[in-house]
Amino acid sequence: MDEQATTEEEPGYGIGAVARRLGVPAPTLRTWNLRYGVGPSRRSPGGHRRYDTGDLRRLEEMNRLIREGVPAADAARQVLRTVAAPPGDQIVFPPQERAQDGPAPAPPAGSVQTTPAPPAARPVQETFSAAPSWTRPVIPTAAMLARAAIMLDSRTVSEWIVAALDRHGVIWTWENLVLPVFGTICRRQAETGASVEIEHLFSDRVLAALTRLVERPARPVNERPVLLACAADEQHSLPIYALAAALTTDRHVETRVLGARTPYPALADAMRRLGPAAVFVWSQLPTTGDLTPLASLPLLRPASRVIAGGPGWWGELPPSVSRVMSFRDALAQIGVALR
Repeated sequence: MDEQATTEEEPGYGIGAVARRLGVPAPTLRTWNLRYGVGPSRRSPGGHRRYDTGDLRRLEEMNRLIREGVPAADAARQVLRTVAAPPGDQIVFPPQERAQDGPAPAPPAGSVQTTPAPPAARPVQETFSAAPSWTRPVIPTAAMLARAAIMLDSRTVSEWIVAALDRHGVIWTWENLVLPVFGTICRRQAETGASVEIEHLFSDRVLAALTRLVERPARPVNERPVLLACAADEQHSLPIYALAAALTTDRHVETRVLGARTPYPALADAMRRLGPAAVFVWSQLPTTGDLTPLASLPLLRPASRVIAGGPGWWGELPPSVSRVMSFRDALAQIGVALR
C-alpha cells in the first residue's frame, strides 16, 4: 500500500514509500518530523500519517541541502520558509494536523476552495490550493515549538515566536504558543527534575521577541503612561513584557517597564516622577506576593490605578488596589484606567 501515491482508503504516501523514493531511512524522516516539523501534513481516514506532494517537495529539498553540507536544522528552516508545492497541486490538511495558524487573512479570489462536506465517518478537511502564502514564515504548533525548545534550538524558537507575533499578535501567541510550551516544560521538570536549561532558553527567546515590540507608539492614545513592574524579589518578568507588548501593538498605549525585582520604594519613586494612569505589579510566586506593601504606594493626583496581577498574591487586598487573574482581565482594567 505504501507504494501507491493515492488510494481511496489511504490517500498520500506512507513513510516507507517516501524513504525509498528519497533514499533516506525512515527513522531519519521521523527525526526530521519530531525535531524540525518537516513531515507528513495529513492524516488518512484510517488515522495514518501520510505525506502529500508538498511534503515530498520539502523533503527532497531538505535532503538536497543536507547532502550539500547544510546543517539539518538550517535546512529545515529554509524549506519551511520557501518550498511550496507545484502550481495546481492541492494540499489537504486535517485540522488537527495543521500548524496553528490562527484566523487567516482573506485570500485572493479563487485561491481557496473548501471541500464538500465529507461523510460523517471522516474528519472535516479543508483544501488549499498552493499559493504564494506558503513562502511566509511557518507558524508552528505548540508541540513543534516545544520540540525546538527541548532541542535547545534557539534560532528556530526565535524565528517561530517572531513569525507568530508578526502574523497573529501578542495575545494569540501568548495564549496558543507561549503558555502551552511553558506547560510542557513544567511537566518535564516535575517528571524528571531537569529541564531548567530549556526553560531558560525559551524564556530568553520569548523575552527578546517581546522586548522589540515595547517601544513608544508613534501616536500614543494616552497622555499618562502605564507603568509595569514585578513585585520585589519576583524574577518572572515575561508576563509584564507580554502585557506591555500587547498594549503597545494592539492599543497604541505608551508604557514603561521596570522589569524584575522592583523594590517598592523604587516603584513609588517612579510613580511620583511619571504620574502613570495605571500601575501593574506582577507576582508569580507566593514568596513575592504579599499584598501589604501595595497599600504604601503613593496616592497621586490625578490618581493612579494600581492593579495586582499573577497567581502569587496573598493577604488582604488594599482598598486602593484591584486584582486581576488573566491577561485579558489586565488589559480590560488598564483600559478602564485610561478612559
